[in-house]
Amino acid sequence: MQILTIILQIAILLVIVLLHVAYATYFERKIIGHMQVRMGPMLVGYHGLLQPIADGIKSFFKEDVIPAQADKPLFLFAPVICLVTMLTSLAVIPFAKGWVLADINIGLLFIFAMSSLASYGVILAGWASNSKYTFLGGLRSMAQVISYEIPLGLSLVGVMMLSGSLNLTTIVTSQGNSFSSMYLFPQIIGFFVFFIAMLAETNRVPFDLPEAETELVSGYITEYSGMRYALFFMAEYIGMMVMASIGTICFLGGWNGPFEIPFFPPFWFILKVYGFIFFFIWIRATLPRYRYDQLMELGWKLLIPLALLNILLTGLFKILVH
Repeated sequence: MQILTIILQIAILLVIVLLHVAYATYFERKIIGHMQVRMGPMLVGYHGLLQPIADGIKSFFKEDVIPAQADKPLFLFAPVICLVTMLTSLAVIPFAKGWVLADINIGLLFIFAMSSLASYGVILAGWASNSKYTFLGGLRSMAQVISYEIPLGLSLVGVMMLSGSLNLTTIVTSQGNSFSSMYLFPQIIGFFVFFIAMLAETNRVPFDLPEAETELVSGYITEYSGMRYALFFMAEYIGMMVMASIGTICFLGGWNGPFEIPFFPPFWFILKVYGFIFFFIWIRATLPRYRYDQLMELGWKLLIPLALLNILLTGLFKILVH
């Protein structure tokens, strides 16, 4: 009976996540459209609401082309790695008190491990396609992931020190219910580092150099088509959700809000997550892509020193207060 309950919970989570992926693309198109004084999708369904479903059907039936000189097993496996690792990360995220599949003590480390594995899918896609554009995209991704995983991890050390735990539920409960008790304020430097590193880890503008349409056609996914191409996009949007969830849990108090919503406890959590995603989209509509030397300089010369400074200040705060 317990196994059936777990399977049912996983199925419900998958359905919700796939709906999120479909309508996050619609959300992005509409927001960027209005920012650029356009309408966005309008023709398929009311105000284009069925456009994501039409895109999914189109991707499913498009021809799946595999380059003749590609490393076929790796080429086929790369998008699966990206998608599965991102989906697995969702298992430890608490959407509300008790609304979590696996409430493990090392939840934060588990998510970091999964996000690190997801980058292998991108690198393998660039290598296995046997194309210059995809290979350059894969190399860029490898360097970018290595450079920004360090400040991303260091930016959350202060949160771990304040909460005394790697368990995501404990991190939320340690922040309390009030707005002023969120870790955003004592960890404002860590939040700044986390937010920028989060954009780079998810390959979003202005750090989308692994794709870089104007330079590399479509980067590491140039040779992909049909549903395999769509799998990379699904992984990217789930990755956005995962990173936004970490930011919500570690800095914005998770599911806590000014008042409880008894009929839907995850309300505040989802509102905060979509606030993060809105900023992802806003930045895409606003900022130009960084040059590669600027990307490396920002990560190594600014974010890592700031993250280390934040750890030092948090340690001093803990010593002085306690």
